[in-house]
Amino acid sequence: MSDLFVGPDGLKRCRWCGAAPEFLSYHDKEWGFPVADDIRLFEKICLEGFQSGLSWRTILAKRENFRKAFLGFDFKQLARFGEADVTRLLQDEGIVRHRGKIEAVIHNAARAQELVAEAGSLAAFFWRMEPDPATLPEPQTASTSPESINLSKALKRRGWKFAGPTTVFAFMQAMGLINDHAQGCEMRARAAQVRAKFKRP
Repeated sequence: MSDLFVGPDGLKRCRWCGAAPEFLSYHDKEWGFPVADDIRLFEKICLEGFQSGLSWRTILAKRENFRKAFLGFDFKQLARFGEADVTRLLQDEGIVRHRGKIEAVIHNAARAQELVAEAGSLAAFFWRMEPDPATLPEPQTASTSPESINLSKALKRRGWKFAGPTTVFAFMQAMGLINDHAQGCEMRARAAQVRAKFKRP
Protein backbone atom coordinates (compact mmCIF):
# COMPACT_ATOMS: atom_id res chain seq x y z
CA MET A 1 0.00 0.00 0.00
CA SER A 2 1.28 3.45 -0.86
CA ASP A 3 2.28 5.81 1.94
CA LEU A 4 0.59 8.59 0.01
CA PHE A 5 -2.89 10.05 -0.37
CA VAL A 6 -3.94 12.35 -3.21
CA GLY A 7 -5.84 15.31 -1.82
CA PRO A 8 -8.76 17.10 -3.45
CA ASP A 9 -6.26 19.57 -4.94
CA GLY A 10 -4.34 16.75 -6.62
CA LEU A 11 -1.32 17.04 -4.33
CA LYS A 12 0.21 13.95 -2.74
CA ARG A 13 0.30 13.83 1.03
CA CYS A 14 0.92 11.39 3.88
CA ARG A 15 -1.74 8.70 3.76
CA TRP A 16 -2.88 9.27 7.34
CA CYS A 17 -4.18 12.77 6.59
CA GLY A 18 -6.79 11.34 4.25
CA ALA A 19 -8.50 9.52 7.12
CA ALA A 20 -10.57 12.53 8.25
CA PRO A 21 -11.39 15.92 6.68
CA GLU A 22 -9.96 17.88 9.61
CA PHE A 23 -6.58 16.18 9.25
CA LEU A 24 -5.78 17.90 5.96
CA SER A 25 -5.27 21.41 7.32
CA TYR A 26 -3.46 20.11 10.40
CA HIS A 27 -1.12 18.07 8.21
CA ASP A 28 -0.45 20.91 5.75
CA LYS A 29 -0.03 23.77 8.21
CA GLU A 30 1.23 22.29 11.48
CA TRP A 31 2.44 18.69 11.53
CA GLY A 32 6.18 18.40 11.06
CA PHE A 33 6.91 22.12 10.93
CA PRO A 34 9.38 23.28 13.61
CA VAL A 35 8.04 24.99 16.72
CA ALA A 36 10.03 27.01 19.25
CA ASP A 37 7.15 28.51 21.24
CA ASP A 38 7.03 27.13 24.78
CA ILE A 39 3.24 27.33 25.08
CA ARG A 40 2.69 25.40 21.85
CA LEU A 41 5.26 22.81 22.86
CA PHE A 42 3.63 22.35 26.26
CA GLU A 43 0.17 22.17 24.70
CA LYS A 44 1.26 19.49 22.27
CA ILE A 45 2.93 17.23 24.79
CA CYS A 46 -0.18 17.52 26.97
CA LEU A 47 -2.51 16.69 24.08
CA GLU A 48 -0.34 13.73 23.11
CA GLY A 49 -0.79 12.51 26.68
CA PHE A 50 -4.56 12.88 26.37
CA GLN A 51 -4.44 10.95 23.11
CA SER A 52 -2.99 7.88 24.83
CA GLY A 53 -5.50 5.09 24.17
CA LEU A 54 -7.60 7.33 21.92
CA SER A 55 -7.42 8.66 18.35
CA TRP A 56 -5.85 11.95 17.36
CA ARG A 57 -9.11 12.79 15.59
CA THR A 58 -10.86 12.80 18.97
CA ILE A 59 -8.27 15.14 20.47
CA LEU A 60 -8.06 17.44 17.44
CA ALA A 61 -11.84 17.84 17.42
CA LYS A 62 -11.71 18.92 21.07
CA ARG A 63 -8.53 21.02 20.84
CA GLU A 64 -10.24 24.39 21.18
CA ASN A 65 -12.16 23.08 24.19
CA PHE A 66 -8.90 21.88 25.73
CA ARG A 67 -7.34 25.30 25.14
CA LYS A 68 -10.25 27.03 26.87
CA ALA A 69 -10.31 24.57 29.78
CA PHE A 70 -6.55 24.74 30.34
CA LEU A 71 -6.12 28.52 29.94
CA GLY A 72 -4.41 28.25 26.59
CA PHE A 73 -1.91 25.83 28.14
CA ASP A 74 -0.16 28.68 29.94
CA PHE A 75 1.81 26.45 32.29
CA LYS A 76 2.56 29.29 34.73
CA GLN A 77 -1.17 29.61 35.42
CA LEU A 78 -1.89 25.88 35.23
CA ALA A 79 0.70 25.11 37.89
CA ARG A 80 -1.55 26.94 40.36
CA PHE A 81 -4.57 24.70 39.69
CA GLY A 82 -5.80 22.65 42.64
CA GLU A 83 -8.29 19.93 43.45
CA ALA A 84 -11.27 22.23 42.86
CA ASP A 85 -10.02 22.81 39.32
CA VAL A 86 -9.64 19.06 38.76
CA THR A 87 -13.21 18.51 39.95
CA ARG A 88 -14.45 21.26 37.62
CA LEU A 89 -12.56 19.87 34.64
CA LEU A 90 -13.94 16.39 35.27
CA GLN A 91 -17.40 17.88 34.59
CA ASP A 92 -16.31 19.53 31.33
CA GLU A 93 -17.90 17.57 28.48
CA GLY A 94 -15.79 19.41 25.93
CA ILE A 95 -12.58 17.64 26.92
CA VAL A 96 -11.47 14.09 27.74
CA ARG A 97 -12.58 13.63 31.33
CA HIS A 98 -9.81 11.39 32.63
CA ARG A 99 -8.63 12.28 36.12
CA GLY A 100 -5.11 10.95 35.67
CA LYS A 101 -4.55 12.89 32.45
CA ILE A 102 -6.05 16.09 33.84
CA GLU A 103 -3.90 15.85 36.94
CA ALA A 104 -0.87 15.12 34.77
CA VAL A 105 -1.32 18.40 32.87
CA ILE A 106 -1.36 20.35 36.15
CA HIS A 107 1.56 18.36 37.54
CA ASN A 108 3.56 18.76 34.33
CA ALA A 109 2.90 22.51 34.33
CA ALA A 110 4.96 22.79 37.49
CA ARG A 111 7.62 20.54 35.96
CA ALA A 112 7.64 22.80 32.89
CA GLN A 113 8.38 25.81 35.06
CA GLU A 114 11.28 23.91 36.62
CA LEU A 115 12.56 22.98 33.17
CA VAL A 116 12.45 26.60 32.03
CA ALA A 117 14.48 27.55 35.11
CA GLU A 118 16.97 24.81 34.27
CA ALA A 119 17.31 25.17 30.50
CA GLY A 120 16.12 28.71 29.78
CA SER A 121 13.05 27.54 27.85
CA LEU A 122 11.19 24.37 26.98
CA ALA A 123 12.24 24.89 23.39
CA ALA A 124 15.93 24.96 24.28
CA PHE A 125 15.57 21.71 26.18
CA PHE A 126 13.51 19.88 23.56
CA TRP A 127 15.58 20.99 20.60
CA ARG A 128 18.73 19.64 22.23
CA MET A 129 17.17 16.25 21.54
CA GLU A 130 16.80 16.84 17.80
CA PRO A 131 18.17 13.77 16.02
CA ASP A 132 20.59 13.84 13.11
CA PRO A 133 18.32 13.42 10.05
CA ALA A 134 20.86 11.01 8.57
CA THR A 135 20.23 8.55 11.41
CA LEU A 136 16.44 8.49 11.04
CA PRO A 137 14.60 5.44 9.69
CA GLU A 138 12.39 5.70 6.64
CA PRO A 139 9.53 8.14 7.33
CA GLN A 140 6.51 6.72 9.17
CA THR A 141 8.09 3.34 9.83
CA ALA A 142 8.78 3.87 13.54
CA SER A 143 6.77 4.68 16.66
CA THR A 144 9.79 5.39 18.86
CA SER A 145 13.42 6.33 18.31
CA PRO A 146 16.59 6.43 20.40
CA GLU A 147 16.02 10.18 20.78
CA SER A 148 12.40 9.82 21.88
CA ILE A 149 13.47 7.18 24.40
CA ASN A 150 16.20 9.49 25.71
CA LEU A 151 13.84 12.47 25.87
CA SER A 152 11.20 10.39 27.64
CA LYS A 153 13.77 9.26 30.21
CA ALA A 154 14.97 12.83 30.69
CA LEU A 155 11.43 14.06 31.31
CA LYS A 156 10.58 11.19 33.64
CA ARG A 157 13.72 11.85 35.68
CA ARG A 158 12.35 15.35 36.14
CA GLY A 159 8.99 14.02 37.27
CA TRP A 160 6.91 14.40 34.11
CA LYS A 161 3.90 12.11 33.66
CA PHE A 162 2.34 10.70 30.47
CA ALA A 163 5.63 11.19 28.64
CA GLY A 164 6.48 7.70 27.40
CA PRO A 165 8.69 7.12 24.34
CA THR A 166 5.76 6.66 21.92
CA THR A 167 4.01 9.81 23.17
CA VAL A 168 7.28 11.73 22.95
CA PHE A 169 8.00 10.42 19.44
CA ALA A 170 4.57 11.64 18.25
CA PHE A 171 5.36 14.99 19.87
CA MET A 172 8.71 15.16 18.04
CA GLN A 173 7.02 14.34 14.73
CA ALA A 174 4.34 16.98 15.18
CA MET A 175 6.62 19.75 16.45
CA GLY A 176 9.10 19.36 13.63
CA LEU A 177 12.03 17.97 15.60
CA ILE A 178 12.00 15.38 12.85
CA ASN A 179 10.58 15.60 9.34
CA ASP A 180 8.53 12.42 9.20
CA HIS A 181 6.38 13.34 6.22
CA ALA A 182 6.33 10.42 3.79
CA GLN A 183 8.67 10.40 0.83
CA GLY A 184 6.73 12.02 -2.01
CA CYS A 185 4.44 13.99 0.30
CA GLU A 186 4.15 17.57 -0.90
CA MET A 187 4.67 18.82 2.64
CA ARG A 188 7.91 16.92 3.18
CA ALA A 189 9.83 19.36 0.97
CA ARG A 190 8.03 22.34 2.48
CA ALA A 191 8.82 21.19 6.02
CA ALA A 192 12.45 20.65 4.99
CA GLN A 193 12.64 24.23 3.70
CA VAL A 194 11.23 25.63 6.94
CA ARG A 195 13.54 23.44 9.02
CA ALA A 196 16.54 24.66 7.00
CA LYS A 197 15.73 28.29 7.89
CA PHE A 198 14.63 27.54 11.46
CA LYS A 199 16.79 29.06 14.18
CA ARG A 200 17.33 26.46 16.88
CA PRO A 201 16.76 27.91 20.35
